Amino acid sequence: MDIKQLKALVTVAEVGSVTRAAELLHLVQPAVTRQIRTLEEELGVPLFERTRQGMRPTEAGAIMVDRARRALNELERARAEVQPTPGAVTGIVTVGLLESTSDLLSESLVSAVAHDHPGVELRLMTAYSGHLQQWLDDGDLDLSLLYNLDSTPSLNARPLVREHLWAVAPPSAGLRADRPVPFSEAASHPLVMPASGHALRTLIDGAAARAGAAMDVVVQTNSMRVQKQLVLAGHGWTVLPGVGIAEDVAQGTLSAAPLCEPDVWRSIVLGTPRWGRTPPAVQVVARELVRQINSAVAQGRWPSAQVHGTDADVSSHPGAS
Repeated sequence: MDIKQLKALVTVAEVGSVTRAAELLHLVQPAVTRQIRTLEEELGVPLFERTRQGMRPTEAGAIMVDRARRALNELERARAEVQPTPGAVTGIVTVGLLESTSDLLSESLVSAVAHDHPGVELRLMTAYSGHLQQWLDDGDLDLSLLYNLDSTPSLNARPLVREHLWAVAPPSAGLRADRPVPFSEAASHPLVMPASGHALRTLIDGAAARAGAAMDVVVQTNSMRVQKQLVLAGHGWTVLPGVGIAEDVAQGTLSAAPLCEPDVWRSIVLGTPRWGRTPPAVQVVARELVRQINSAVAQGRWPSAQVHGTDADVSSHPGAS
């Protein structure tokens, strides 16, 4: 088993075609076919099903593709870290950003790292907290923003920010940042909610129980963008963190107000693995991510947020500056 075979395996799985994989790898098609076949003979199992739709990994193939991709990534990271430039921080760092924070943080993080550490290559992944935590546990991320998570046997969780959840409605509802909405009032409207099992939905369900409010959930989705689209189209209200709606409120496409009775908060943490060595590139990116978050809160770009350890909201409403 060698690197060329692993690259062929992963590439064929990603594109579903030996011909296309050969083009990407700058090889002739028989060479790619031979690498896959040699790997199958060594392992003693078929790795692909040859179908009319293309090459589809078998169950064993999917396992091998997953492991091979990680092995190739680690080798690529090692090459990037071993550089002859004295004192330069180099390497590949894969960062997980919560979907609700990606618009606020991604560009500023990339710009700052490119300016201060041009030898660091960033890879940004966005998803909900549950997916990010799984990717972090699996070793696919070096660090990630997560929420409502304490440290675990496999992860360190550093608290960074806590923020209100907001009731979100069409502009016609006239919700305002300076007029908090009781949870029972929000629940009296049809609701577009995150799917059951989602960490944000767990927070909302807990608030409903504390308020003694029955929710009329008309649709569930795993996409914050879809939540906002459905609210704008008049299908109901929703509940989201302020950072995810600041731009919409500033543009007047949605109206929003902090929830009260009870207040509903989520806590953002920086998750990092407990195991293994932390490369210098990961350390500098983690520091820069924390700096960008603190700056966003201080400048009022993160609505109703409190930096961990402070007592007062640093920004009061979506769109505040």
